Amino acid sequence: MDLDLTASLIIATPLAGFLLNGLAGLFFPSYRKLKTVIGSIATLAVAIPFLLVVNVFLQTTPDAGAQVVRLFTWIQAGDFTSEFAYRFDQLSLIMGMVVTGVGSLIHIYSMGYMKDDEGYYKFFAYLNLFIFMMMNLVMGNNLLLLFLGWEGVGVSSYLLIGFWYQDQEKAAAGMKAFVYNRVGDFAFLIAMFMTFQTIGSLDFDVIINNLDKIPGDYKFWIAFLMFVGATGKSAQLPLFVWLPDAMAGPTPVSALIHAATMVTSGIYLIARMSFLYVFVPEVMIIVAVVGAVTAIVAASIAITQQDIKKVLAYSTVSQLGYMFLALGSGGFIAAIFHVVTHAFFKACLFLGSGSVIHAMHHVEHELHHHGKHAHFDPQDMRFMGGLRKYMPSTYITFLVATIAIAGIPPLAGFFSKDEILAFVFNASNVVEGASALYIALWGIGIVTALMTAFYMFRLTFTTFHGEFKLPKKVKGAEDSEKYLHESPITMTLPLWVLGILSLVGGFMGIPDFIVHHGNWLHHWLEGVTAHFEFNLSHSMEWILLSVSVVIAVTGVSIAYFMYFKGDPDTSDAAVAKRFGSFYQVWSEKYRLDEFYEGYIANPVVRFSDKVLAVFDMKVVDGFVNLVAGIVRLSGSLLRYVQTGLTSSYAFMLVLGVVLVIGIIVFS
Repeated sequence: MDLDLTASLIIATPLAGFLLNGLAGLFFPSYRKLKTVIGSIATLAVAIPFLLVVNVFLQTTPDAGAQVVRLFTWIQAGDFTSEFAYRFDQLSLIMGMVVTGVGSLIHIYSMGYMKDDEGYYKFFAYLNLFIFMMMNLVMGNNLLLLFLGWEGVGVSSYLLIGFWYQDQEKAAAGMKAFVYNRVGDFAFLIAMFMTFQTIGSLDFDVIINNLDKIPGDYKFWIAFLMFVGATGKSAQLPLFVWLPDAMAGPTPVSALIHAATMVTSGIYLIARMSFLYVFVPEVMIIVAVVGAVTAIVAASIAITQQDIKKVLAYSTVSQLGYMFLALGSGGFIAAIFHVVTHAFFKACLFLGSGSVIHAMHHVEHELHHHGKHAHFDPQDMRFMGGLRKYMPSTYITFLVATIAIAGIPPLAGFFSKDEILAFVFNASNVVEGASALYIALWGIGIVTALMTAFYMFRLTFTTFHGEFKLPKKVKGAEDSEKYLHESPITMTLPLWVLGILSLVGGFMGIPDFIVHHGNWLHHWLEGVTAHFEFNLSHSMEWILLSVSVVIAVTGVSIAYFMYFKGDPDTSDAAVAKRFGSFYQVWSEKYRLDEFYEGYIANPVVRFSDKVLAVFDMKVVDGFVNLVAGIVRLSGSLLRYVQTGLTSSYAFMLVLGVVLVIGIIVFS
């Protein structure tokens, strides 16, 4: 197929799905009842681009140059031109396959999960809009088109997170995500202005080939401001607080945002601009430090959470921190590798949690239907337990994904995490003057890996093992166990696909010291990301790999003895007692929301109310009212001149002529 047509279809198909389902559902109420049709159209609108991207991928070699398709000129202003141009290279193809592939599975899952929702057509229209914007982001050939997708996924996430907007809390979560992202987006916008000011173009090839034209201080600020933009979109300190609240949206939205799309945008941006970042090691150190601190902070919060989706949400923040740690250590390909494997196991985990929540909601519905008013949170793990007997497909796939994220070999997360930690350790040898710092960051990465294995198996053992806790904990739910059931095939089929990918996905990046030329992904991407010196010996790589395995097994073992062999409630109490005030801080999420509200939001509101509002009323309105008063006063005085007598008007006319002549003569 012609590449121009391929690019057009990849971009236009999800947009067409959005318009078709959105407009048809809006103007033809009867169409809303055709849920199978709506879901099928939306799914095909993502599956077709996936097949097209795969087709281009199969025809591309690792050493092939970028192919750029220019559809039409978007902006023409003086010397500045920006085109709707799409880039087919090794990085955009990998990201495109992840976005559309995992996105297709989430669409299929949503057909079962959302089948009883009144806004079914609207939900699928928003999902298609999200994919359309994300594909512009990862395949755009210039920063401006990337920024269009960047802002577009922000709007789409606002619509999807606040999808159940009748609930004020859920609507507020959507607004929170939107506002926090705007903070980072402003910094990204400034970076784009600075890039254009120095180079005169926003096209990636032009930027990369003219980095020498950017003054040193400009390089620092462009790279830093782009990173600030990435901290908003990819949920890093200090802007990560929106992401856990994004759980307010339907579970498929959580999977789409957390696993394969929006939150990986920042990692993609820095990997795409990696040729700039290697020129500014100071910014790379900042990226690594922020990533490491975010990783361990989010992991510590995850240990204390009881909401199954909140555990996974903070896990996502932590894993994103890992990716930024890799970027800041020169592991640009390692970061993308973890983006891919994380998409597999985190999508599986979120969809698995959705399957569990779906079953718990069914139990709640049946209890109420039979007149038993049992009140409980269907997402609280303390009411679960023993679900593996009733939900075998959900359990098996969830367990596989948990093993993968814990870093147990040979599952997907093991290889990508090990490569990240290897690059961090390597940076201690090659980054001048930062040896001790990178050793410390490697230590933080190791501790985070231990915590990840612990809290993920805590979640799995608490949810799926032991006995079903709801009957003993909630009055009126004594016979609720009989209402538990496995989810429909539209929900379990994507789980199995993602579970298999979590099982085998890591083999695309087997380290070369284990299998010669085994790291296919590294060889595939090495031409589109900057090179960073890697000089660890094979013996050191084996040592680091062994440490990673021991750490992961240790975390799993601790969780096993506490939550599988022991009682989850007792174990949680023991952890809280052991860590004391630290646990309190973690459970309160470091009070970051309270800090922002108390020291930023409230002062801004007070300043607006006490200063800006007064200035508006007294100065702005006062000036306007003064002008109006002068006009009113002038009118009230001049009205006496309007006598209606012709002789008076003639006299005034003559007087005016005399005055004008006098001015001319004597001036």
